[in-house]
Amino acid sequence: MKKNDRHPFRAIGLMSAITSQLVGCTLVGLFGGRWADRQLDSEPIFLIIGLLLGLAAGVFATLKTVRRFFEE
Repeated sequence: MKKNDRHPFRAIGLMSAITSQLVGCTLVGLFGGRWADRQLDSEPIFLIIGLLLGLAAGVFATLKTVRRFFEE
């Protein structure tokens, strides 16, 4: 990215996208694992699996967004 192409609104957009992806994916994994635990009566196992999968999906989506942002 050229120095002249840097705009504060683009940076704000990138940071809000990163935050929403990390938090959103983590919450979906957390609540999905919690729901699966309640359905199968296996308390913490699916909660932990869902949390880890949500974090991994959030990091993957964040890396993809940042890579696309800096390619432009």
